Amino acid sequence: MLSDSILEGMRIVEASAFVAAPLGGMTLAQLGAEVIRIDPLAGGLDYRRWPVTADNTSLFWCGLNKSKKSVTLDLTSAEGRELAAALVTAPGPDAGILLTNFPPRGFLDYEALSARRADLIQLTISGDRHGRSAVDYTVNPRLGIPYLTGGGSADEVCNHLLPAWDLVTGNLAALGILAAERTRRQSGLGQHVKLALEDAALAVMGHLGFLAEAQLGKQRERTGNDLFGAFGRDFLTADGRRIMIVGLTAKQWKSLCVATGLTDSIDTLGRSLGLDLSCEGNRFIARAQLAPLFAQWVGARTLLDVASAFDAHAVCWSRYQTVHELVTNDPECSAANPLFSTVAQPGVGDLLAPGSPLAFSSTARAPARPAPCLGEDTEQVLTDVLGLSSAQVGALIDRKVAGRPSS
Repeated sequence: MLSDSILEGMRIVEASAFVAAPLGGMTLAQLGAEVIRIDPLAGGLDYRRWPVTADNTSLFWCGLNKSKKSVTLDLTSAEGRELAAALVTAPGPDAGILLTNFPPRGFLDYEALSARRADLIQLTISGDRHGRSAVDYTVNPRLGIPYLTGGGSADEVCNHLLPAWDLVTGNLAALGILAAERTRRQSGLGQHVKLALEDAALAVMGHLGFLAEAQLGKQRERTGNDLFGAFGRDFLTADGRRIMIVGLTAKQWKSLCVATGLTDSIDTLGRSLGLDLSCEGNRFIARAQLAPLFAQWVGARTLLDVASAFDAHAVCWSRYQTVHELVTNDPECSAANPLFSTVAQPGVGDLLAPGSPLAFSSTARAPARPAPCLGEDTEQVLTDVLGLSSAQVGALIDRKVAGRPSS
């Protein structure tokens, strides 16, 4: 068994805020890379981002900075910016990597940094390909997503809670850094990798057929909780619990029909409609006629009875539950799942926290590690990476060029 730090030895400097770039850095940190996040002395733009505790500690910040090191510098001063640039370009075969979602100028300028270290790898995330600001809540309207989400009339909009494009972009950032690092190992060449949030979103829209569908003149209708293109929707059990049922693949559909004993009724329905319901698209066409059959079956049974029947036949289904119910009652969101560990998060207390979802057969899964206190690693990083003495770091802290750990 190899070390549980599969990226051990790789050093990445991160200058970031909010979701995509911090997620990319944390993804690499949880695989063992040394990720040094640089922030202003009082914290970055996302240091107090909601949700927060009663004493204003950001659970958002803690969640996206697990396993990293935190360095705080006065980035308004020339000396602080020089220290940041020195950390980015510090020597080491697996160092010289910068991840940022700030404009690549000043101490984040690729040309200036690469002049100091020719094999520098820099990955810069922007809102759009022109360098303008964008977030999920501005990208989604441009892509038409709010006209596809939820129910309602054609002119109503429904914004989506999940920052899907941030999540896609964050993971692409981690992938981009690893790809550039592999190129550098082979050729010795560094490079500037640019990644736009809007382009990541456009790419996914193309991959999933949304763009092709529109080019062919089809305006997709809103389907509420129905699964587009097959059969799937929510139902209520006899004891008032809401469940989701999916019959997408042929196996899933057959399992659902057998588990409910509705095979004959569904065959009869298909013949009356002139539709072969073994075809997933036809199941979508017939969803309004299919739904009452399953609603009657589910509505006559408790959640326990439904679960027993569905699990016995490997039906694809799930129950609806709140996030509170998830963390309180669901064994998959507990220490029984090796994804999770209990961490002592500074400023918050003991929390159940996820590590990397990747499980390598030759490498032990590293446990989750807490996010650092703001500035917790300033002295250690400046000493170990830049070779400064404790006295030199102390002088920087006294002059407020470098920060002390937050309490």
